[in-house]
Amino acid sequence: MNIKTHTANGVATLEIARPEKKNALTLAMYEALTQAVSAARSDRTVRALLICGQPGVFTSGNDLEDFMQRPPAGEDSPVFQFMRTLRDCDKPIVAAVTGVAIGIGVTMLLHCDLVYVSDEARLAMPFVALGLVPEFASSLLLPRLLGHAKAAEKLLLGDPFSGAEAVDMGIANAVLPPAEVLPYARRVAERFNSLPPDAVRETKRLLRAGQKDAVARTMQAEAAIFAERLRSGEATEAFAAFLAKRKPDFSKF
Repeated sequence: MNIKTHTANGVATLEIARPEKKNALTLAMYEALTQAVSAARSDRTVRALLICGQPGVFTSGNDLEDFMQRPPAGEDSPVFQFMRTLRDCDKPIVAAVTGVAIGIGVTMLLHCDLVYVSDEARLAMPFVALGLVPEFASSLLLPRLLGHAKAAEKLLLGDPFSGAEAVDMGIANAVLPPAEVLPYARRVAERFNSLPPDAVRETKRLLRAGQKDAVARTMQAEAAIFAERLRSGEATEAFAAFLAKRKPDFSKF
């Protein structure tokens, strides 16, 4: 299984486990993640969710070969279903990020409540370089967090950034040595065992209520353009260049 799940001491852990492909996410993995989040949400013994990857890699983003074979065609595709399920989860979500986090590996963090990263983490959102557009409401949430100029730097240019920068930008809570990230994040998640669950859920709802409708609208708009861009000549050239390990040529567009 590329998505490993287990529940212990009130924490449902969702582990992305495909290290041979740097935890690149396939459509089947999105389906498994959606099921795992839904199960954790409905399990009364679960007080918090913990999302993690492997040592040295959170996720390198989408598996481009898988996406080229079965590009998401609309809002019912596995990737968009996962986005909505994670967005709507009313229990606290904690993320532990070590090493690489690319694309959705970063944008999903915007929908987690507490994020801990390693001092070796390297994050990036290279959507434009792949002929695509931002997703998961990142085109709305990043400017609100960083301001327009910094958000443009990360989304238009795809500039990578460190774990420490993620903390400074408001994406993450703390940066830690790699070996300490997951144990620390787990201890934080377990703290919800001693807190009243209804008060936690209502507080999370209130924290996100002010932008809930805007996030939903932005995700819908992004999804439509993202699906269209996946079929574009620019994306086809970018994907082919990536797989061939060559520089893409956008001069004809």
